[in-house]
Amino acid sequence: MQEKKYTPFGKHKQEITPQKNKKNSQHILPGLKPVLELLQSEPGKIDHLYLKKGKNTKETAVILSLCREHSVRHTLVGDEALARLCGAAQHQGVAVRLREVSCVPYETLLETAFEAPLPLIVALDQVLDPGNVGTLVRTMYAMGAAGLVVPKHNSSFLGAGASRSAAGSLEKLPVAEVVNLARAVELAAKSGYTAYYADMRGKNALTAETQASLRFPALLVLGSEEKGVRQGVQNQCSEALCVPFLREFDSLNVAQAGAVLLAAFFQAHGR
Repeated sequence: MQEKKYTPFGKHKQEITPQKNKKNSQHILPGLKPVLELLQSEPGKIDHLYLKKGKNTKETAVILSLCREHSVRHTLVGDEALARLCGAAQHQGVAVRLREVSCVPYETLLETAFEAPLPLIVALDQVLDPGNVGTLVRTMYAMGAAGLVVPKHNSSFLGAGASRSAAGSLEKLPVAEVVNLARAVELAAKSGYTAYYADMRGKNALTAETQASLRFPALLVLGSEEKGVRQGVQNQCSEALCVPFLREFDSLNVAQAGAVLLAAFFQAHGR
């Protein structure tokens, strides 16, 4: 018997029509009923939910419960924030920002990465700049990488900005979202992947010796330019790799460093 889904606000499904916020090019879905319909039927389409502060009703209790059940990111905001987000649309105290990129289950990505021209998955640890992510994805797709992994929290919104920088490749490259990146790396290692992370104190990725030691399938974790890869994620990796500098310089952004490291794995896989 097919399990019935609880619909607290009537039996008829309301047509879901997202509003395009022209100011920031985000697709926004406002209103209690359409948001609840989406939470119950396709929560994976929601990037972030915004709920009015102090709105304590039966409906909002159901919304928060569904957010926790499906690990949907949500924030309590004031009326002004909702008004800016939704424009003239009636939001009834709740709205969601919709994903512009479809995600695949992480386990599926691990299973299918072997089939990619370059069996390498790249994971981003708290990288927030959508332009850098899009540029990196463009390089990944061109070089045959298997897919991208991003954390559900504290990561870049893969919307119009990332899509423009990716030049059409973001819609083609498999993207998986995970709640806990350290556990995701641990699962990859248990599934036969060798996990690496970028760090200035790591092995020079451009030497023939280092490239000869790289193992596939592989997972490479890149951190933000400011903070790098968190210690808990590093602990799940086998080895650190670096991009060598021949001049005194601070750092490269994630798209630049990622492109150099991708080239090292590309060379290693072709040996």
